[in-house]
Amino acid sequence: MNRTTTNAAVYIREICDSDTMHKKPLRKHYQDFRDTLLAWFKDYQRDMPWRRTSEPYRIWVSEVMLQQTQVKKVVGYYERFIARFPDVEQLARAPLQDVLKVWEGLGYYARARNLHKAAQVIVNELDGKIPRDYATFRKLPGIGDYSAAAVQSIAFDAPYAAVDGNIKRVLARLFLIETPINDAKSAKLFQQKADECLDPNAPGFFNQAMMELGATVCRPQSPTCLVCPVNSFCEAFHTARQNEFPYRRETKPVPEHHLAVGIIYRGNEVLLTQRQLDGLLGGLWEFPGGEITEGETAEVACVRHIADVVNLFVTDVRYFTRVRHAYTHFKVVVDVFQCDYQAGEVVLKGPRDAKWVEIVALRDYPLPRVTHKFLEKLVEGER
Repeated sequence: MNRTTTNAAVYIREICDSDTMHKKPLRKHYQDFRDTLLAWFKDYQRDMPWRRTSEPYRIWVSEVMLQQTQVKKVVGYYERFIARFPDVEQLARAPLQDVLKVWEGLGYYARARNLHKAAQVIVNELDGKIPRDYATFRKLPGIGDYSAAAVQSIAFDAPYAAVDGNIKRVLARLFLIETPINDAKSAKLFQQKADECLDPNAPGFFNQAMMELGATVCRPQSPTCLVCPVNSFCEAFHTARQNEFPYRRETKPVPEHHLAVGIIYRGNEVLLTQRQLDGLLGGLWEFPGGEITEGETAEVACVRHIADVVNLFVTDVRYFTRVRHAYTHFKVVVDVFQCDYQAGEVVLKGPRDAKWVEIVALRDYPLPRVTHKFLEKLVEGER
């Protein structure tokens, strides 16, 4: 521990021991904790578009978008999504490709596909109404424990405690929970603690307050404990151990994959392939390609994958660019080539569909973020 850290810990202990700071064990003062937290949230919550509505559909959309995505990125997507699909019926009736296009760039596309599927179930089987019943809502495609608790509590004031990453961090510090938050075995413990803390008289408001606390005060790095509204209840703060929590189980290094893809020209058109609807980037369109094997050049791999994936033979293969992209569990380095159609009929081995598309029309298709990293260079080059 360095001198700065030591001095900070001593300073915090001095404050905690002063007459102005009285420790209140949370287990004995739950209602005081709730009242204090809710009073703070009422005055200091951030203004967000989904907090200005009581419409269950819009609350549901926001909660799906906010999963594993920062608020500042979600706001614009949320507003565009609601403008395009203002109610559950219009979402259900829309083609999946339209939904994916509006979602494009937000990532975790299974969220969009499941949102679309769930909307169809609601319209076709549930009279077009978001279920007020937790069990019924929980059964919809893409709805997990967190989504169900968040939507049911915020939209319908149902007494369910939501537990996301922010809330886990808050709970870990409040109770000095040493079980790693990224261990599946810890889910039951964190849910139990969240249930204990929940304000049954204002569950939706309380859940949002806990999320806000974790996002703005009880942050992963450099938590602002001295201005935390509930620091008098926090075990980590009173023992100057807030930087130790939450515990995390060590994860394996993120692997990196080297890919080669080909932009195949046939006249003024290029070939796009559509990924299967399930799995990573399901339903999105991309240029054919695949992973480069050991000892293989990127150019050879590009030609090989084009033959394997779409049954086409190409000529005049020329290097275009290299892009990098990071996904949640792996990274990719992609060498992109341009080439000309030579022979063959499109026969798909892997993709769901394929289309010959004019370069200027590429923007109309939902494409992966990695493709967008060279799309403008490609389109501008055609002008």
